[in-house]
Amino acid sequence: MHDEKEVQFTSAGTNINEVKQKNAEAGLSYNDVKALLAKTGGHGTAIYSDTDFEEVRQEIHKNQQ
Repeated sequence: MHDEKEVQFTSAGTNINEVKQKNAEAGLSYNDVKALLAKTGGHGTAIYSDTDFEEVRQEIHKNQQ
């Protein structure tokens, strides 16, 4: 899979390329999960939300009239 020249190891002997490959195959990253929770309403995720609060306020006000 990798040439011996491409393989990089940490000082503890961990194959860096193998770890990167396994991480890529593992699924959602920490930041992916934060973004997903922000979009779906997880507890305490408001700081990650991309909701335009002013737009929501205007829509609520418009619907109340």
